Amino acid sequence: MIVLGVESSCDETGLALYDTGRGLLSHALHSQVAMHEEYGGVVPELASRDHIRRALPLLEQVLAKADLPASCIDAIAYTQGPGLAGALLVGSSLACSLALALDKPVLGVHHLEGHLLSPLLASEPPEFPFIALLVSGGHTQLMRVDGVGRYTLLGETLDDAAGEAFDKSAKLLGLGYPGGPAISRLAEFGDPLAYTLPRPMLHSKDFNFSFSGLKTAVLTVVKNHDEKVIANICEQDKANIARGFVDAIVEVLTAKCVSALRHTGLKRLVVAGGVGANAQLRASLNAAAAKKKFKVYYPELEFCTDNGAMIAFAGAMRLQRDPGAATRNYSFDVRPRWPLDELEAA
Repeated sequence: MIVLGVESSCDETGLALYDTGRGLLSHALHSQVAMHEEYGGVVPELASRDHIRRALPLLEQVLAKADLPASCIDAIAYTQGPGLAGALLVGSSLACSLALALDKPVLGVHHLEGHLLSPLLASEPPEFPFIALLVSGGHTQLMRVDGVGRYTLLGETLDDAAGEAFDKSAKLLGLGYPGGPAISRLAEFGDPLAYTLPRPMLHSKDFNFSFSGLKTAVLTVVKNHDEKVIANICEQDKANIARGFVDAIVEVLTAKCVSALRHTGLKRLVVAGGVGANAQLRASLNAAAAKKKFKVYYPELEFCTDNGAMIAFAGAMRLQRDPGAATRNYSFDVRPRWPLDELEAA
């Protein structure tokens, strides 16, 4: 079965073809980072318009890479939510209109389920069950994953997600957008002893997170330098602040993961979402895994950010377990807010 995946939840347009027999056949991605950079963040209306421009050329690209005609597609999966409403509508309308034209079934997929399952695209995928740390710009959650659609929420952020904290703290340091990768690179040159920032909820004895206070701590450090704030901070001190921030957030994420593994007795940890590409987080989790005797799995770097491959794969997994999950009713809706625990098991 060949499934076309369409992802358009925020600022990346991704399409991919996944074959349940042969694996990932092709995928293509367009990032809008350059377009949104001058605004310091994602502009929803611009994002939606750009998805419209990119979707069909990317479709042609993935079909050409796979050397297949559109008629070979057996089903189409698209991101139904959560995400930006206008952006989601672009992907869903493309998927449903194409499915109508080809007389193929269509399936709405949960964006976060795509991220959760993306490490299974690797050459050495994890087996169920496992603990999943989902860390992205909009979500930070710890889940127990027992199978496709079988997710138990253990804990989540009570305010800012980890990715939000990265981006907002980077902006305070004048690093621009996207801030997460920039602050991580800068932190590599920082002195770990220069600033000790708070580790929110590190000892809370649960699996929840809170990162707004850490962001506020960065703001306080920056403002303490001078009334003109960031313009008067030398590059080395910026690196020191970045190092203090990154060390704090990585320590909290690592500790919560270790605690969740100990609580459940599981020995496999999966990391998914854009922050999963962070080098410091990977190093910390790898060190903890070696010490605590568990195994940690990551998506390929190209699948950490939003992409069509994870949507095609998630759709294919659901359809393998329940072929009736797809429909030929081509009227569509989107779910900008859609808690993952509302998903029904396949």
